Amino acid sequence: MSDVLDAVIIGGGLVGGLTALLLAQGGVQATVLDAAPILDEQKVISVANSRVLALSQATIHLLKTVHVWEKLARQMPYSGMQVWNKNGYGEINFGQPSQNIPGAEHTLGSMVEPSVLNLAIQQKMLQQLQDYRTQVKVIRVEQGVGVWHIHLADGTELKTKLVIGADGANSFVREQAFIDLDILDYKQAGLTCAIRTAQLHQHIARQIFLETGPLAFLPMASLKPEQDGYWQSIVWTLPDDYAEEYAALDDAAFHELLTRESHHMLGNVLEATPRAQFPLKARAAQQYVKAGLALIGDAAHVIHPLAGQGVNIGCLDAAILCDVLLHDKKRGVWAHEQTLQRYEHRRKGQNDAMMHSMSAIGWMETTQLFPVVWARNFGLKQVEQHAAFKDAFMSQANGLQVLKDTCYAV
Repeated sequence: MSDVLDAVIIGGGLVGGLTALLLAQGGVQATVLDAAPILDEQKVISVANSRVLALSQATIHLLKTVHVWEKLARQMPYSGMQVWNKNGYGEINFGQPSQNIPGAEHTLGSMVEPSVLNLAIQQKMLQQLQDYRTQVKVIRVEQGVGVWHIHLADGTELKTKLVIGADGANSFVREQAFIDLDILDYKQAGLTCAIRTAQLHQHIARQIFLETGPLAFLPMASLKPEQDGYWQSIVWTLPDDYAEEYAALDDAAFHELLTRESHHMLGNVLEATPRAQFPLKARAAQQYVKAGLALIGDAAHVIHPLAGQGVNIGCLDAAILCDVLLHDKKRGVWAHEQTLQRYEHRRKGQNDAMMHSMSAIGWMETTQLFPVVWARNFGLKQVEQHAAFKDAFMSQANGLQVLKDTCYAV
């Protein structure tokens, strides 16, 4: 069994990379198979993404734990959130605006471009991992007796005690393991781009619920220092036909539409990068584990982007999986079926609940049925007026409670 690896992680993005680095800290060197190439640092840093990831306090804590956070070329912390209905009186405000970069004690989270984050993760893996492979194509994953066989396009075969599927929503690992998937098609699309507004965002993440769906303004870093504070990434959830129509507008018409639909909350939209669309579908793997195999991140679940929690629950998957694996390793047990089942038990119920709650909120915020409109406005008002409700909401959003009983507790 000398040629059998302890763990192979298929997928080298944020969640797969974080898992590999957490395991390495615990004394386990996983082999990482990444389909992406070595990133060009200068190219990544010189080009701004139109989308950002809203990283929670728990995700930031985990990235600091593996010393990735300090490698980020740029990020934009936010110190407040504002959520309201366009046609209602409900509004919730968390935190506070900030004219300057907020200090750590006031930061609720941070907005980071995916390319910048992937670069930092990859650079750390190149430093810390003994077997990190890029531009790898996996063509077959099959279960053997006590091991999994992984076949690569170049003819290489790997044998491992544990396969970790971190290869995204269209996971090949999940498919090869014959794990079924539940899919909820929202018949919606996310329309996204970066915009420059006339007024400063003041480090506030904003989301307004429109009849068509939520429109989020997310603060982002600017490539031009003189424009810092004026750029945001938008994610606009729309019915498919609206998304097509808005994506086809010329720039002037789109700027005017966005200014009007956002209630001029930051003045006129002055500039926008090219728009992109992505279909919105919730996905939930019917099981996260099999003997010697675990799914994490988007390979296990994809939720509505309404609360910006998709990437964060994926990072919590990584933390919980590593916690149970390393805990049992100290007792001389590695990747036992019961160990993996503990991971599934701790994550699947929480993730499924998050997925269904986001689906329900999305429906409540777009329906015009009077009892539902009244209930959602009343609910927002109650949360705004009661500190206990706000604290509970923030506790759920920051993710720190999930880490409480792990070796990564804050």
